[in-house]
Amino acid sequence: MTDLPHVASRVFGTPLMIARGKLEVILGVMAPRFAGMPLQTADTGTDSVPQTSITGEGIAVVSVVGTLVSRSGYLDAASGLLSYGEIGDAIASAMADPSVRGVILDIDSPGGEVGGLFDLVERVSAIKAVTNKPLWAVANEGALSAAYALASTGDRLYVTRTGEVGSVGVVAVHVDESAADAKAGLAWTFVFAGESKVDGNGHEPLSARARATIQADVDHLYAQLCGLVAGNRGLTNEAVRGTNAAVYRGELAVRAGLADRVGTLDLAIADMAAELDQAALPARIIINPIPKRSTSMATNKTERIEQDASEPQRSLALELTPQASHSEPAPPPIQAPPPIQRPAPIQAPELAAEPVTDPGVANKLRAEYADIAALAAQAARLGVTVDAVDAMGKGISTDQLRRTVLDALAARAEATSVIAAAPSTPVAGDSPIVRRAKERAAAARA
Repeated sequence: MTDLPHVASRVFGTPLMIARGKLEVILGVMAPRFAGMPLQTADTGTDSVPQTSITGEGIAVVSVVGTLVSRSGYLDAASGLLSYGEIGDAIASAMADPSVRGVILDIDSPGGEVGGLFDLVERVSAIKAVTNKPLWAVANEGALSAAYALASTGDRLYVTRTGEVGSVGVVAVHVDESAADAKAGLAWTFVFAGESKVDGNGHEPLSARARATIQADVDHLYAQLCGLVAGNRGLTNEAVRGTNAAVYRGELAVRAGLADRVGTLDLAIADMAAELDQAALPARIIINPIPKRSTSMATNKTERIEQDASEPQRSLALELTPQASHSEPAPPPIQAPPPIQRPAPIQAPELAAEPVTDPGVANKLRAEYADIAALAAQAARLGVTVDAVDAMGKGISTDQLRRTVLDALAARAEATSVIAAAPSTPVAGDSPIVRRAKERAAAARA
C-alpha cells in the first residue's frame, strides 16, 4: 500500500507549485482517508527517472514527465514522481557528452514541490554557462508551475498546438480533520512550547495567526517565482504577475510571452540541428566588386587616383593620355585590359570556442568584439565585407581579420593596376620641356 502519511506530509501544510488540476487529483485520491475510510491504491513502483535519448544530429532529448519533487525514495499516490536532483543529473550528463551539440527538455509535468526547484534552476543555468551548449524546452503537452519555471531556463521554448504553459503561482493546502477525528472517536491534545509550534496542524481549525504565517510564506515564494520567470523570459515582474497564475494553450502562450513559438518536439530538434550546422560554417570574407572611379583627361598632366586616407596606404595608378588638339588627329584608342580575375572568397580560420567564466577574460573578449565590429565597418568602406557576427562566434581575433582584409586589398590592387603609355605621335600643345626635347632630337639628326 502507498505510504500515505509520507505523501500527506508532502501535500498538506506546505507550499506547492503545482497546477490546480493535478492538485485536485491528489486531494481526490486522499479524500477517503479523511472521511475515515481506508485508502486502497496499488503501488506504482519507485520514482521515474528522466529518460535521455540522442538523435542522429547530436541533439540530446531529456524527458521530464510526471510530478516534480525534491527527493526520491518514496512512492507516489497516483502517478510517477521525478526528483529535481535526477533532472539536474540528466541535464548535466547530456551537456557533458562530447557527442551532444545541444539539449532539449521534453516536458509534460503539472509541477510539484517548491523545495529544490530554485536550486535546480540555478544548477541548470550554471551548466549552460560552463558548457556553452544550447538548451531548449518543449511543453509537450504541459509545462506548468514548477515545471514551467524549469522550462523557462531554455534559450527557446516551444509549445505544442494543444500544449499548456503558465500557472505561475504558489498554493498551500490545510485540511481540518477535526470532524473526521470526532467521528472516529479521536481527541487530539498537543503539549508544546513556543506559541507557533503547532500552528496549522490538521486536527483543529486553522487559526488566524497560522493562516497569516502561511500566506506570508506563499507570497514570498510567489515573488521569487515571478522574478525567476521574468528574468528567464525577458519579461517584467508586473507582466508575469499579471498572468494571475492562468494557464495558456498553444498560440495564446506565445502571445502572452510565455513561449517563443508553436511547434512539436520534432520541429524543435530539426530547428536546433539546422542552427548548429549553420553556426559550424567557417567565417566568410567576401570581396565586393571594384568600386567605379571617374577618370578625367588633364592636359600635360598625369593623374593619380588614390584611395581615401582612412584606407590602408595603397593606391591604384592610372597614367592618362594628354588631351588631343582639335587640329590634330586623335590618338589611337587604348586597348582595354583583360577581365580582372577577382580572388576567391577568403575563408577565415576557424578557432575552437571555449566557455568563458573568468570576468577578466570576458571583459577582454568584449573589447575585442568591439574592435571586430569597428574593423568590419572600416572594411565595408574599402569595398570588403567582413561577416562580423560569424567571426565573433568563431572567436577569430581582430589581428587575424585585419591581416585578411589587407591581403584582400593587396590582391585587388595588383589585379587592377593599369598603366597606359602616352602615344608617341606629337600633338599640339606640347609643353616647353617636350618642345626642347624635340628640338634637340632634330638638331642631332641634322
